[in-house]
Amino acid sequence: QVQLVESGGGLVQAGGSLRLSCTASGSAFSIGAMGWYRQASGKQRELVAVISSGGTTNYADSVKGRFTISRDNAKNTVSLQMNSLKSEDTAAYYCTANLWQHGWNIGDYWGQGTQVTVSS
Repeated sequence: QVQLVESGGGLVQAGGSLRLSCTASGSAFSIGAMGWYRQASGKQRELVAVISSGGTTNYADSVKGRFTISRDNAKNTVSLQMNSLKSEDTAAYYCTANLWQHGWNIGDYWGQGTQVTVSS
């Protein structure tokens, strides 16, 4: 059983910073792409940032230049550094990872979500 566990959410003032982390745990798996999505109240879940196993990154236009995604393959961890936060960044943030096990792609796994609230 593979699990993704997020940490690092909280309340911050506009203009501040937060760092989210997500660690995959379990046995006998490898990780492809990892990413972060967010879902604000009453809105659809949207992609924030994604990073390939080789380190190629892609960002939503709304966070480019403010957020940075990174990963530590040795620790099965993906992080999201969020700077210059705005009230519109308030949302539940979810990490996701595309997993492989015994040579098979077993699909996308999701964390439980962590709340980020930016006060103006």
